[in-house]
Order: sequence, then structure tokens, then C-alpha cells
Amino acid sequence: MRALICKEYGPPESLVIGEWDDPVPADNELVFDVKAAGLNFADVLMIAGKYQVQTPPPFIPGNEASGVVSAIGSKVTRFKVGDRIIGALRGGAFAEQAVVEQDLAVPLPEGLSFAQGAAYSVAYGTSYHALKQGAGLQPGETVLVLGAAGGVGNTAVELAKAMGATVIAAASSSEKLAFAVAAGADQTLNYSDLPLKESVKEMTGGKGVDVVYDPVGGDLAEQALRALAWHGRYLVIGFASGDIPKFPANLALLKEASIVGVWWGPWAARHTDDMLENMRELDRMVAAGELRPRYSEAFALDDFASAFEVITERRVLGKVVLTTP
Repeated sequence: MRALICKEYGPPESLVIGEWDDPVPADNELVFDVKAAGLNFADVLMIAGKYQVQTPPPFIPGNEASGVVSAIGSKVTRFKVGDRIIGALRGGAFAEQAVVEQDLAVPLPEGLSFAQGAAYSVAYGTSYHALKQGAGLQPGETVLVLGAAGGVGNTAVELAKAMGATVIAAASSSEKLAFAVAAGADQTLNYSDLPLKESVKEMTGGKGVDVVYDPVGGDLAEQALRALAWHGRYLVIGFASGDIPKFPANLALLKEASIVGVWWGPWAARHTDDMLENMRELDRMVAAGELRPRYSEAFALDDFASAFEVITERRVLGKVVLTTP
């Protein structure tokens, strides 16, 4: 099969299209023909050898894809050949075929295209786990979402609103903020023009926010932590800015605040039943029209360099997907 291969750690332009052995399912796995795959900032880190867990080259990157089941292992009971699925993979999505454990696959929700499905599981799964299990978000609370137009940030805006929260969307341009408003944001903050902490305090009448959702890190992180209310929860999602923040511990002490790490993939593998229940709840929200999974751009697998540029240049609105013929 054809695949996008990382032969050595480096920038996206060092990836190559080449031939790779067709996958064969183990007993508890299924193989599916990939129709679309979601591209995430984590993929940039993985191919550079900078992700939390490193995969030795050569390997096929990509951790989420949608497609049609073409083969199943002897112990697979939840799926059959021909089923339309979304898979949360441990690499291997950027190829014509991929293999996934059956417990990390879910049916493609009715009414979603393959491209929508490829933009669905990791982003919505991460944000829902963060807000539900990580923050214990309650109706009536206020959530500040940094990077609110990005792949996970935009789903956090949409989900927090669906869960009954007031949402402050923060981003670096008016175009990105308009994208966040379309997802349901109540208020917006351009942190390129305004100080984050002071602006958030003003928006909340001096109280601060109950939850911060931060996939950006960098210089904004401490400002956002200082904008928390009493017993606030700060969700560490990722570091799209490239800089990992170092917090003064007294900031958490002064507000009895919680700093909560969120890493959906390992959590999903350790807590499969909870993950599947989350996905069923997300499916119900999609069916009810409360969520509208979106992707901003789709690129053919051969045009992977252009797709990665959208991510690395931080021009992305929502999710970017790669499609296969």
C-alpha cells in the first residue's frame, strides 16, 4: 500500500510517499481502508521526535482516521467487514490502510462524512474528556478557551456551550474569533491586542473563570492561570506555541486551584468503557444537532506538505484532513 513515511526525525517536508506492507490484524484488531485522516499538531511533534512518546523511524504518522473495515481479527465482535468506522490509532493513519484495536474504534456517526469523521474522534474525545472527567464542568460555569479556533480548541468551545457553560473564546485574530463565535462562543478576546488576565477579569466582573482550557502554552499560560476563579481548574491540553510553561506553585495555592493534565489517548486505552460511553454521549449530541463536526480544509495525501503548512504556520481554523483515493 501507499503511505506517508517518516524515515528520520525532521520537519514535515522530510516525509516521503512510499510503499509499505499491507497491515494484518491481530486477534483483537481490525484493518480498514482509510478514506480520510485527521492532521494534528501532535503529528508535527511526532515526526520531529519531540512528542511525549517517541516512535523510532521508519514509521507512518497519524493517529486518527475514518474508513471502511476490510478485515477483522478472530476475537473482534463489535465490527464486521464493510462497517464505516473512526479509529483512534497509535500511528499509521496516513496510509491507504490502517489497523486499530477494536476497543479504540467507534462507528462513524450517522450523517457524518468520512472527512468529518476524521476530524471527530481525537479532537472531540480530548475536549469532552477534559471538560467532563478533567474539570467536572457544571452548567452555569465559565470556561476560557485558548487557541479557540484550532483543532481541539474549537471543539472545546462547542462542547462547553453544549454542556451549559458560558464560553470566552481567546485567539490571535478577528478571523479566528469569528470562527469560534460560529461554534458557540459567548464572548471573545484577541490576545494579540489585549492583556489576557485583565481582560478576562473585566469580562467576569472580577471573579475570574471556573475553567481554563489551554492547548497553547507559552507566555499566555501564566496569565490564564492568574485569571482563574476560586477553586478554578486549569486544563493542560498541549503546547501549540512550542513553549512548555513553568508555573509558580503559589498561584494554585492562593486560589485552591487545580492544574489538570489531559492526555486522551492513554486515558482511552486505560479506561475503555468510560471512553466508549463518552463517544456514545458525543454521538447523541451530534444526532441532536448540538454538535456540528467541521473541518476547514482537506488535502490529498500526496499534497501532505501543504496540509502540514496550515498547522505549522498556525493558520488552521478547526481541523485539517488528508484524504486517500
